[in-house]
Amino acid sequence: MTNDKGQMTKYKLPFLRHPDPKLQFAWNCAQLGLLIFPFTPSIGGVVLGLAMLLTWLQKYRTIIYRPQNIGFALFSVLLIISTVFAFDKKEAILGLFNFLPFILFFAGFSTLIQTPEQLRRLSWILVITSVPIVIIGLGQLFCSWYTTQQWESFLGWAIAPGGNPPNRMASIFMYANILAAYLVIVFVLGLGLWLDAYQQFRRRKKNRGQEIGNRAQGRISPTLSLLFLTVVVIANFVALILTNSRNGWAIAFFACLAYALYQGWHIVVAGVTGLVTSVFLAAFAPLSIAAWFRKIVPAYFWARLNDQLYPDRPVGLLRKTQWQFALSMTQQRPWTGWGLRNFTQLYEIQTKVWLGHPHNLFLMLCAEIGIPATLLFCALLGWIFMGGVKLLQSSKYLAKEDKLIFFSYLLVFGVWVLFNTADVTLFDFRLNTISWLLLSAITGVINYYKY
Repeated sequence: MTNDKGQMTKYKLPFLRHPDPKLQFAWNCAQLGLLIFPFTPSIGGVVLGLAMLLTWLQKYRTIIYRPQNIGFALFSVLLIISTVFAFDKKEAILGLFNFLPFILFFAGFSTLIQTPEQLRRLSWILVITSVPIVIIGLGQLFCSWYTTQQWESFLGWAIAPGGNPPNRMASIFMYANILAAYLVIVFVLGLGLWLDAYQQFRRRKKNRGQEIGNRAQGRISPTLSLLFLTVVVIANFVALILTNSRNGWAIAFFACLAYALYQGWHIVVAGVTGLVTSVFLAAFAPLSIAAWFRKIVPAYFWARLNDQLYPDRPVGLLRKTQWQFALSMTQQRPWTGWGLRNFTQLYEIQTKVWLGHPHNLFLMLCAEIGIPATLLFCALLGWIFMGGVKLLQSSKYLAKEDKLIFFSYLLVFGVWVLFNTADVTLFDFRLNTISWLLLSAITGVINYYKY
């Protein structure tokens, strides 16, 4: 049963009910596909693809007239044009597969996902599936776990004993930075669920009958949810530290600060600010000042931030060098770029160093597809984000208890943008899919309340 805006009042089945009965099977496929996707990407991807296809078949007319979808269709045309003028057309054609299928995915899932309760369910699925990923990562680092060739061919991923790079947790992902990007997403969503459960817990103390109501609706007890999420959020944060990703560390602290500001917890804001300031002073302050802070801040953190942990790295591996080269590519071909996936070989020709990307998504797009297409892409992202902010600020649509969950998705969006200013996440199939899923979730809720 649903009310006039599709708010779920009962969902005793394992799968959350969809406000549109015609999309129920597609929504069931989406939940099941996301549950198995991190561990068997091929099977999970097929199930998610089925959910997308069913949504397109049911809601084709709605999808093609959505303004955001029209904008991404235009962006797709510009991608194809850049491919025509690419330095290496074969590589550029391969690069299209990092965008075009996911634009179709976005269009379908932004229609399939409509309510805050669906956002809450997606968060739970992503947070629950992070538990075995963290356990595998701990086994990789401290027990030298690894996968056999048979398991690698079946699952589609491998575990490198000791981490990849060595001593940096990568778990089931190919590289530590990719795991860090994944953990940042589930850490932010987990914190959102934790705060949601905490608020329910406080309301339950005021209303003793709330526990009975939760059981009648099929929800987990707020107390059990709070305990479980506390353990998971801490585990995700520890795993994020073990990835040794400076980008991931900084963004995790930013997310904590954002939640504290949103909740009005000024003491937490002061504590997080003081902690971050101490680490940065230990890393970058003059030696006379830094020496004092280095007595309390472990070298694992400050030496990683200022690169003393990995000294004498080749110039070609420095982000500054990569960004300068991407800018020079943009200056030479500002309108159409050099073609998707063309940065790698051009950079290798120039520096004799192989590098998969320039560690900045937006500089990479400028270099590979040109400035106009990149500006359109950024404008579409900004349009969706601002629409989400306006919906969050509105008091007549989202219920008070749903605003926190929606805020967590907007925060994940901001986290994704920040992470991609110092790295690129679209080359990992699982991470790219999850990123487009989260973007479509925000868009879907906006469209549902706007149209």
